[in-house]
Amino acid sequence: MRAAMPRITLATLLKLVIASILVGAAMAYLDVQPIQLWRWLAERLAEIFADIHYYASRAVTYFLLGAVVVVPIWFVIYLWRAIRRKP
Repeated sequence: MRAAMPRITLATLLKLVIASILVGAAMAYLDVQPIQLWRWLAERLAEIFADIHYYASRAVTYFLLGAVVVVPIWFVIYLWRAIRRKP
């Protein structure tokens, strides 16, 4: 059984109308167009994804640099312990 969607009441519609008028008035006062908001949002999202890509690539680089040193040391210790345990 699917959950029912909440009903849209007259009070909800009235709140939406009032909020829209207030936001529209503020945007007109500040001389901001909706397309400017969408462009700003798209630019911020692009920057966020670019930053994520940059930091992820740096993390992979650091991982590989560290693995070049850590894995051989671990392997030598692993072999050393295996040799010492054999009777």
